[in-house]
Amino acid sequence: MDDRTRRRQPLLSTLVEHMEYRYSHLHALLEQAADAAGGATIALDGRIYQRLWSRADERRVRLGGNANVRVRDQISGKSINVTAAEDVAFWEWAIVEVLRHSGVRIEEALELTHLSIRQYQRPGGEVIALLVVAPSKSDRERLIPMSAELFGVIASIIRRHTRDGRTIPLLPRYDPHERRSSAPMPFLFQRRIGTNHEVISDTTVVNMLKRRCDELAEHQPAFHAADFTPHDFRRLLATDLVNHGLPIHIGAALLGHLNVQTTRGYVAVFNEDVVRHYQGFLDRRRQARPTGEYRPVTDTEWLGFEEHFDHRKVELGGCARPYSTPCQHEHACLRCPMLNINPNMLPRLDEIETDLVARRARAEQEGWLGEIEGIELTLAFLGQKREESQRLAHIAPVNLGMPGLRATDEML
Repeated sequence: MDDRTRRRQPLLSTLVEHMEYRYSHLHALLEQAADAAGGATIALDGRIYQRLWSRADERRVRLGGNANVRVRDQISGKSINVTAAEDVAFWEWAIVEVLRHSGVRIEEALELTHLSIRQYQRPGGEVIALLVVAPSKSDRERLIPMSAELFGVIASIIRRHTRDGRTIPLLPRYDPHERRSSAPMPFLFQRRIGTNHEVISDTTVVNMLKRRCDELAEHQPAFHAADFTPHDFRRLLATDLVNHGLPIHIGAALLGHLNVQTTRGYVAVFNEDVVRHYQGFLDRRRQARPTGEYRPVTDTEWLGFEEHFDHRKVELGGCARPYSTPCQHEHACLRCPMLNINPNMLPRLDEIETDLVARRARAEQEGWLGEIEGIELTLAFLGQKREESQRLAHIAPVNLGMPGLRATDEML
């Protein structure tokens, strides 16, 4: 899942730009074509359209209705119902913006109503817009402080519903998970289809995203293997918030997670983030350490450093104990967790195992129970060391050699 998030993050801006351009283009085309006469040509963004007008449109206007604005693309020759296409483009843009700026689940987004908008006034007089999210997986509703971008999208949705002095229709919404319809409410994500108003379903949103990703894949090959789902925006927002310094428990509250570990599973860690945080940690640690520790290394200190590695060499491999520390396991190397077996010494391990088995047989004959217990423990450690050495043998070893003493100005 982290790999899925990492592959989609660089594509998010392309998808958003495509949604914004498509809506703005169709909105401008609708405004220009609505005032154009039948047969008139319209130039927009380097494309030429011809306004279409039929007897059915004329009859609809004569009866007091509104005719759909239709044009023909002069390049492709396709007829476009601009009224319907602009409406679809708006809702595609709106749902993507709400999902990526709020991080709500798809069912939570589709359950937003006009009543979900609240405001909070801080002691200093600043007013913050809040979005009330109805409970989805948990039984607790939550409040999300709206950013300027999210508030702008919500305001655009309300203006679209209330233009020409209308009010947001009260509609029931069918929940496919609970298999029941809600009470009639002013849902934000509803649209007019023909003469009826319907609340947008989650299947419709999934199909919207699939169509736009397929459209982008014609010119952006990365979209062939990286289509977007509604839940991807939730994971992308969680990753962006936490990787830019927001405490993870605050992110859990915004996402509606009862367990911080759930939020941690949503956050994808990028290699550059690991490097950046680790470099920052090293810089802070260096600033806190005394400057005297960064003096040039003396010959005596370097000689002791090299001797330390000489003393770590044993028959079966090398000891991994830290620098300038003595052996704490009384040279019981085979049982010591610090021993790294050299893969070339695997035959020697077989010889030691044969000797231990013979010693155990003698101890069993003589009834040396304490000796038997010690040999069994050593055999267990030997088996672990063999498995570890065989696993490492499949990795090509790299000999880094011994580091040399760097020349300083004092030595020169």
